[in-house]
Amino acid sequence: MFQQVVGILFPVFALVLTGYSVGRWIRPDFAAINRINMDAFTPALVFSSLVAMPLDTEQIPLLSAALIAVLIPGLVMIPICKIMKLDFKAWAPPHMFRNSGNLAIPLFTYTFGESALASAVLLFVVSACTHVSIGLAVLSGGNPFKQVIKMPVFLAAASALVLNLCGISIWMPLYEATKLLGQAAVPVMLLSLGAQMCNMRLSGLKIGLICSIQSLATGAIAFAIIYWLIPLPTMQLQMMVLFAMLPPAVMNFLFAERFQISPSEVASMVLYGNFFSVLTLPILLTFALSL
Repeated sequence: MFQQVVGILFPVFALVLTGYSVGRWIRPDFAAINRINMDAFTPALVFSSLVAMPLDTEQIPLLSAALIAVLIPGLVMIPICKIMKLDFKAWAPPHMFRNSGNLAIPLFTYTFGESALASAVLLFVVSACTHVSIGLAVLSGGNPFKQVIKMPVFLAAASALVLNLCGISIWMPLYEATKLLGQAAVPVMLLSLGAQMCNMRLSGLKIGLICSIQSLATGAIAFAIIYWLIPLPTMQLQMMVLFAMLPPAVMNFLFAERFQISPSEVASMVLYGNFFSVLTLPILLTFALSL
């Protein structure tokens, strides 16, 4: 089991370490790279995966589980924030919207093989769509609908679902082109995540540690509900162990900075949460594989 876990996690952390090294010594501007990834590579990955994915009522349990994994931690954080006198807008989103892209997609594919890619992308789409809808509504207090429909990830997912559900086949060379473009998304995600680690500051260690502990607790509650209420195949149940307790997504910091909601605190939650995943992921992966 130990060798299996190491074999799964090593490629992921090797690319993260490479990204950290690149960010530390070469210091490239990852802002433009991240923009290209979010507006081109990731939408291509989402489109090529969803357009060929068998969609029927069998996907409803996984969709339901994904929504539970996203929404339940937010509800659990309401009393926690009141008791600990924390800003809900700053502390709840990192528990709801986790690293389902940069970390989860490569982790799932390395763990379960290419057969898990479609489910991994579906989980990412659910997380991304709820983040730019419910998440933005929590932060802005307004209607984020106009922003949602303009996002390339949303447009790619919507068009792929329409084609899939209508039984319309796309031109094979076009499919291969989007598939090839999408293959760049995962390594770029991991390199970017590693480069972000260069911004960690010791002053944010306490906040990052508290958030990481809370994140595991809220995720465990969500997974317990999924385990008892949602009938899932073994592989998808194992995926939900990881999905429900992943570290926060980097997008949490981008939104916090945009709306000026404790951006330095959220940055500490995101960076240290992903840093501590070096310790938590082997434990979670071992538990998931034992199911």
